[in-house]
Amino acid sequence: MADQYQTLIVEREDGYALVRLNRPDALNALNSQLNSELAAFLDAVEHDDAVRCVVLTGSEKAFAAGADIKEMSSKSYAEMFTENFFAGISDRIARFRKPIIAAVSGYALGGGCELAMLCDFILCSESAKFGQPEINLGVAPGIGGSQRLTRYVGKSKAMDMILTGRMMDAQEAERAGLVSRIFPNDKLVEEAKLVAARIASQSTLAVMMNKEMVDAAYETTLTQGVRFERRLFHSLFAFDDQKEGMGAFVEKRKPDFKGR
Repeated sequence: MADQYQTLIVEREDGYALVRLNRPDALNALNSQLNSELAAFLDAVEHDDAVRCVVLTGSEKAFAAGADIKEMSSKSYAEMFTENFFAGISDRIARFRKPIIAAVSGYALGGGCELAMLCDFILCSESAKFGQPEINLGVAPGIGGSQRLTRYVGKSKAMDMILTGRMMDAQEAERAGLVSRIFPNDKLVEEAKLVAARIASQSTLAVMMNKEMVDAAYETTLTQGVRFERRLFHSLFAFDDQKEGMGAFVEKRKPDFKGR
């Protein structure tokens, strides 16, 4: 079944989906429609065994240049509060159990940077630029930027970026730990697809549990996190995929995981 969206272009591959933000006239700025459609897509594939990983990308010029200022500029505090603006997409991505890879080229600013950080890890091109320039508009990050950026790159660099509004290029982002890997501009999407295919080839159960383990490291103490990891590790021995994976290793062959 084809995926029909106005602000997204979805390409389904073997085991994963490539999702392109598609608001070219606005440099993929995040508005309510795009947020709703992205949430709807995640709802649709949450329990779809054919989609075991998602790559989220934009255009070569912009992953997403921010939130849609035109949509927000006239809103009052009461409207922003009662609508709980941005909570829907932020919460939906945070509870998505399968891996989401951000493939960032060009600008990832404000809401775009926050959207990338909501993903499980970031791959970027040499032209990528990250930033939280909300201070230039007299506001602040609103989709977790002040919290996630600080956790990823440390207080000093996060405070510098948020208070000055400056951008971080790909090389600085990799050094700081914000991005995992950098690729040439014309290779980014293809490389991201290879990463997604590799993840999709693994045991779905093990992938989901490994994601939970790493996420827990930001939410718990070391003692609690290690205990949580150990319990999930033990639980994986209840599944056929563990027997297949270890059996294949002993027999020196490629495993054939079934997700059960």
